[in-house]
Amino acid sequence: MESIYFIFVIFLFILAISDLIVGVSNDAVNFLNSAVGSRAATFRIIMLIAAFGVLVGTVFSGGMMEVARSGVFYPEKFSFAHIMIIFLAVMITDVILLDTFNTIGFPTSTTVSLVFELLGAAVAIAVIQISQGDPAGILGDYINSGKAFAIISGILVSVIIAFTSGTIIQYITRLIFSFDYEKKLKYLGGLFGGVA
Repeated sequence: MESIYFIFVIFLFILAISDLIVGVSNDAVNFLNSAVGSRAATFRIIMLIAAFGVLVGTVFSGGMMEVARSGVFYPEKFSFAHIMIIFLAVMITDVILLDTFNTIGFPTSTTVSLVFELLGAAVAIAVIQISQGDPAGILGDYINSGKAFAIISGILVSVIIAFTSGTIIQYITRLIFSFDYEKKLKYLGGLFGGVA
């Protein structure tokens, strides 16, 4: 039975490398979409800036797996086999989801996908454990609903704030530059660009 876990670990290692490639390419696609589409600079310059951004992000990032460690479920309520299945399901789903979204050209967040994959896998395994006659029998004993709700509401609030502030800034920008923008751009363009 221990050999199956060794195979799981090897498979998780391979999936981790694949997930890293897909995750970094997802970040690069998020960097490149609007810049390439608007032709803000030459393709070479855009690629250099995106490569620098991805490099800085990978060097200074930390905490993606912190969500898994102290996040949406209580690991002590699951057996080792169940934890291995949860993480295997998360890795497979993450690779497929991010690769599919990158192929289609849809922007997505690696953090958001990871949170919901962990939540979904943990809920599925918890429901299976409860249905097999676990004496606890309450989903709340397995899922850290407070932390999960905080993470999900944080994601939704950030989307609402980004949409609202983007709409307001776009409206103000159009008020400033839409009429006689050639004249106003000389005086306000540098100032606005600096603030932006």
